[in-house]
Amino acid sequence: MAAPSVLIAGGGIIGLAAAYRLLEAWPDAAVTVLEKEAAVGQHQTGHNSGVLHCGLYYKPGSIKARLAVRGIRQMAAFCQENGVPHEICGKLVVAADPEEIPRLRDLESRGRQNGLTGLRWLTPPEMREIEPHAGGVAALRVPEEGIVDYAAVCAALVRRIEERGGRVVTRAGVRKLLLRGPGWVAETPAGAFQAALLVNTAGLHCDRVAALAGIPRRTRIVPFRGEYYQIRPERQYLVRHLIYPVPDPKFPFLGVHFTRLIHGGIEAGPNAVLAFAREGYRKTDINLFDLWDALTYPGMWNFLRRYPAMCWAELRRSFSKDLFCRSLQRLVPEIRTEDLTAGGAGVRAQALTPAGDLVQDFAFELGPRAVHLINAPSPGATASLAIGEVIVEKVRDALGASGRAHLQSPASGG
Repeated sequence: MAAPSVLIAGGGIIGLAAAYRLLEAWPDAAVTVLEKEAAVGQHQTGHNSGVLHCGLYYKPGSIKARLAVRGIRQMAAFCQENGVPHEICGKLVVAADPEEIPRLRDLESRGRQNGLTGLRWLTPPEMREIEPHAGGVAALRVPEEGIVDYAAVCAALVRRIEERGGRVVTRAGVRKLLLRGPGWVAETPAGAFQAALLVNTAGLHCDRVAALAGIPRRTRIVPFRGEYYQIRPERQYLVRHLIYPVPDPKFPFLGVHFTRLIHGGIEAGPNAVLAFAREGYRKTDINLFDLWDALTYPGMWNFLRRYPAMCWAELRRSFSKDLFCRSLQRLVPEIRTEDLTAGGAGVRAQALTPAGDLVQDFAFELGPRAVHLINAPSPGATASLAIGEVIVEKVRDALGASGRAHLQSPASGG
């Protein structure tokens, strides 16, 4: 099979991982990554908490579960090979009260079904041997969870891509896509680029890039900002590694938690509030086009009608450090409001259906000579190398379809 030529729209960690895997599969491939910013990994990749997720939470049999378990092991190996700072430090998932114990047992079962190893149920004394200041009545020890420097992962991926003859072009946001003759032409501020195949890993803008390629926006990206606090240095002894809550299945988000950062420090968060811009990292960031896009989408209003209490609670917590702290005290009772200082924020690119359902799994949309990744929130960064393998298989299918680079099917996953 001849080596393909591929344009990748989006230079976050998944786009870079896809380029790396494509060049691994076809060393002679012509692979070009187009990134709209001045450097790679500037949005979801560069604004997340740096956690390596091992696949505990995801529905058994889902693409997320499969790729998270495979992806964390691949990512740890990649970091080892390329000198990227990382640590498989483990985490505790804490049941704050007896009512949460059945849900924690369900998580334990789910993790075992997903292939996680070393899971251990802990009593309060056993919990406090690992996290002396954790509260709660029981915990699940998840030893395969870890932390990493995702910016360093991206830098290593760029090096490996360029060593293999690939290109990473920055300040090259895709403004127009044209299907001409043997393939795609992407028009960008850095010039026009052509290839037989298109891979869309544009994250916060993936639905718009797909629309440029003629794919109807059956789902739409709605941006949710996650805000963090830092723990003051003199109080960081309260958390050793990672402390997470038991998620409530009635709500679509995980809840605030504690994370040790790979280069030092402890982070607490995130919450989840509607962002008024797809790149809205501050409360005051407003992009009228993005806001109009969200507010004119029926899925947004259906989501708000479905989860009014949660949305109101998240909004209140966004403006109240005391409320934020109260949530954290369920995990670490000794934490105090004065221990928290302002941290950063990230924006989650979440695909939402017209009915107001969050798309829970990774999702791909296939089009003429194109593969579009239309939903890849957490654990997308952890699973990026495994997602890259899936993209390689979809490109292989495209090349093999009727002996030419053509692919056309309904939305599909995996």
